Amino acid sequence: MIFEQLVKESPLAIYTCDASGRVTFFNAAAATLWGREPDLLKDYWCGSWKIFYPDGRPMELDSCPMALTLKNGKPFNGEEIVIQQPNGVLRSLLVYPSPVFDEKKILLGAYNTLVDITDKKSNDEKHEILSAIVESSDDAILSKGLDGIIKSWNAGAQKIFGYTEEEVLGKHITILIPPALISEEEVIISNIKAGKKIDHFHTVRLHKDGHEIEISLTVSPIKDAFGNITGASKVARDISELKKAERLAYQFAKRQTLLNSIGITISEKLDVKEILQKVTDATTEITGAAFGAFFYNTFDETGESFMLFTLSGAPREVFEKFGMPRNTAIFHSTFSGEGIVRLDDVTKDPRYGKNAPHYGMPAGHLAVVSYLAVPVISSSGDVIGGLFFGHPEAGIFKAEHEEILASVASQAAVALDNSKLFEEVMALSEKKDEFIALASHELKTPLTSLKGYLQMLQKEKGSKTSEFFVEKSLKQLDRLGSLVGDLLDVSKVEAGQLQFNFDFFDLHKTIEDILETFRYNTTSHIISFTGVEEQLMVYGDQQRIEQVIINLFNNAIKYSPHAQQVFVSLEVNKDQAIVIVKDNGIGLSKQQQKGIFKRFFRAEGVAHIAGLGLGLYISKEIIDRHQGSFIVKSEVGVGSEFGFTIPLKTNDIQTILTM
Repeated sequence: MIFEQLVKESPLAIYTCDASGRVTFFNAAAATLWGREPDLLKDYWCGSWKIFYPDGRPMELDSCPMALTLKNGKPFNGEEIVIQQPNGVLRSLLVYPSPVFDEKKILLGAYNTLVDITDKKSNDEKHEILSAIVESSDDAILSKGLDGIIKSWNAGAQKIFGYTEEEVLGKHITILIPPALISEEEVIISNIKAGKKIDHFHTVRLHKDGHEIEISLTVSPIKDAFGNITGASKVARDISELKKAERLAYQFAKRQTLLNSIGITISEKLDVKEILQKVTDATTEITGAAFGAFFYNTFDETGESFMLFTLSGAPREVFEKFGMPRNTAIFHSTFSGEGIVRLDDVTKDPRYGKNAPHYGMPAGHLAVVSYLAVPVISSSGDVIGGLFFGHPEAGIFKAEHEEILASVASQAAVALDNSKLFEEVMALSEKKDEFIALASHELKTPLTSLKGYLQMLQKEKGSKTSEFFVEKSLKQLDRLGSLVGDLLDVSKVEAGQLQFNFDFFDLHKTIEDILETFRYNTTSHIISFTGVEEQLMVYGDQQRIEQVIINLFNNAIKYSPHAQQVFVSLEVNKDQAIVIVKDNGIGLSKQQQKGIFKRFFRAEGVAHIAGLGLGLYISKEIIDRHQGSFIVKSEVGVGSEFGFTIPLKTNDIQTILTM
């Protein structure tokens, strides 16, 4: 009974069969392996299995160990086969079939024991794969006890740290840790004892030869079969090259940012002091210099010398309290424009220390060993000055710094040339503004007098010829006065001094008054008006708005010499008043429309029509100051529409008031 119970409850699959292979007994483990409970003396030992060799090749049923045992009457001791269960799952088995004979040695059947080794085999394969991975890994993979003693060491660890497995097994892990970082090991062990994993901890460890290695460290607890933590496994990856690349990338990005800031300053600024200070600060940082300076190449009453202009990284007094002879042997090649000078140790250069009164570095001067000097040469070939850099350590400056500084010095030279040119242009512009103001004033005085005299003559009744020429003279004087006024307004616009007097006025009434004047004085064109017929109050400078409308009327008449009508409209759209002047004149091309608001712009083919090309330039400035916008529609040979909008809302009025 006890034996029968042991067999039935055994975790091993056990079954018996008769000489023909029909099942005569099975235990629960065998039924599980079978996939169901077989029918005794009906089902054969093979059930619904498919059988394979361990390498995956199909195995004929009469070739399997169980069949051969029944055929040959000989046992098999642990032959491996693979079966496929009815549900399709593959299981690896060790089979132990043994023949059963009666007392006459006649074969009665077989006793079969099947051991399922699927999980063990899988674990063995995993272990083999992991072992192969560990041994072939470029990372250092090692294990240690909680006491810090090294227990395993792979080829990757030897490659990274330089020690062979024989040299480190049994040694304490601290042979790899710099003395200053020993406390890290205590923290790591305390985390491991608490069952905590440490992921990708960036730190430094020691090579066998003593040099430091930057690593990424992952540490995991090792547990025994009962779940007790017995040690730690470590994976260390050499990230020295990665960190070096990161530092280079950071330095490159920082350098590009600094160079970009130099470029922006040079392109946007015209102040010499600001440009040179930015250049000096940025290049000092890029080169890693302890200090940098820009010296102007100047001449004084005592002969040739240089003048300190900008300084970075050091107080100005350090330089200014020493005499600064230009023609020292070291400085000469820079200020004469011979080229860049880069010295790992200036004190070892044969040109060093040859000039009075110091014969070397003056007492109290900043310590300079590494030396770098770059001439700044203008487009004309003159040496404007030089950028100088120093550092108390040797070998700081590299060839790459020369290339960068050569480019920066070239940009700085262009900026200095531009700044000088800008100063000259500004001086000329100031003189031009003064001249225009003076000329306008001087011209207006005789024009006013001449107009007065002609008006007096006009009142006197004389010959028709005299009246005709007086009238023509007055028109020409009005035209000349308008041109002088435009020139004066242009000067004021550029100086930001165009005056405005804002108040409420009736825009409709203003247009009607202008139309009345034009209808009286103009015989070549009929001017038609459409749109708003009642009072339309706006807030602005009435005189300046009149100036814009009159300019649009004049242009419409001038540039439609073969037409007979000009059309004027006044409309309201939400919070805006819209004034449009339309003609059927010569029109403008798309390209010409791009330049109409520029000073002195004259379209091609209109040289015979009088004008300076200032009216629209001044008109746009006036409308812009009213928070309005210009409207332009034109087609060559068809005509043009010019107009403007100005706001009506009170909040826009407040905006205008605060300008």
